[in-house]
Amino acid sequence: MTQITARLSDEVLSSLDAAATRLRRSRAEVVRQAVEYYLDDFEDISLAIEVLQDPADLALDWEKVKRDLLNLD
Repeated sequence: MTQITARLSDEVLSSLDAAATRLRRSRAEVVRQAVEYYLDDFEDISLAIEVLQDPADLALDWEKVKRDLLNLD
């Protein structure tokens, strides 16, 4: 594994320490997991933006999307 260094504000560090304490994890574990979650979300959002920017893709029908998401059929 590669080690990196990051500068954090005192407020962020305080929040990180509080989270690590509550989770009974080290700072490094909390940071590692947070970065993994962020990158997963970033990848999902990037793919969604690509789909939305595709001019060949039809526009979404809001009512159909709502029915599908809420299982209203």
